[in-house]
Amino acid sequence: MKGKLKQIAIYGKGGIGKSTTTSNISAALSLAGYRVMQIGCDPKSDSTNTLRGGRYIPTVLETLREKSRVHSEEIVFQGFNGVYCVEAGGPAPGVGCAGRGIITAVEQLKQLRIFEDLSLDVVIYDVLGDVVCGGFAVPIREGIAEHVFTVCSSDFMAMYAANNLFKGIQKYSRAGGALLGGIIANSMGTSYAREIVDDFAVRTHTQVMEYVPRSFTVTQAELNGKTVVEAAPDSEQAAVYRRLAERIAAHQRSEVPSPMDERELRAWATRWAERLLAMESDQSRHGAAI
Repeated sequence: MKGKLKQIAIYGKGGIGKSTTTSNISAALSLAGYRVMQIGCDPKSDSTNTLRGGRYIPTVLETLREKSRVHSEEIVFQGFNGVYCVEAGGPAPGVGCAGRGIITAVEQLKQLRIFEDLSLDVVIYDVLGDVVCGGFAVPIREGIAEHVFTVCSSDFMAMYAANNLFKGIQKYSRAGGALLGGIIANSMGTSYAREIVDDFAVRTHTQVMEYVPRSFTVTQAELNGKTVVEAAPDSEQAAVYRRLAERIAAHQRSEVPSPMDERELRAWATRWAERLLAMESDQSRHGAAI
């Protein structure tokens, strides 16, 4: 990957563990020798928290509200192992489009030539994936990111959001938009969760990049304002994130997904619900848990 700037976008519905996953990928890539920038694109502006010891940083929109011209050191901050951190921010509550921060941040970073001046190897956009429209679609629509990954669990609403993202990628791909690299399966805490995500990947013509287990280590690390890669480098969870980071660094070819339509998705989910009910009934008869 070194030698050419690689830009990726990681999407996922709110609460799915998207920022946790993204920050651990950034930390792992930095330890592997890459010069990394993470750009938080959620109006909550908390994407880079664990890279910065739990400390918030001024956002691009906040800074621009105070002055018409900004300098790179006012919006770019360093975190764990030199990872560069940027938070796009959002408008004042109840005013304007929440995606405006992404558009403004991208424009500012381009104008200041920050990617070139910092000689970055990889830029990761951490993007809210509940709604793929307006500013939130910029990394896909404008072809800013080359590859898109989605953090998804076996919960229906997580897959519903991922399927909507796939629709956006499919639509914008016709005009040179970013393509899908794959699914990051998060919170794999039950025996059937992997099967559901695997089936979803097959149905939508994509791949699973890594299975990230539900772990107490993550909670403990974040309560200390750190990534798992920093707080528990020898843990199995950190090894999972390092493996995922290596796969993303090596990833070269992304594809156009095949999202399910609304009726197909609902029918697919219903079949899985019936299958799980049958599994539960069978397991209860044999005194085991699924």
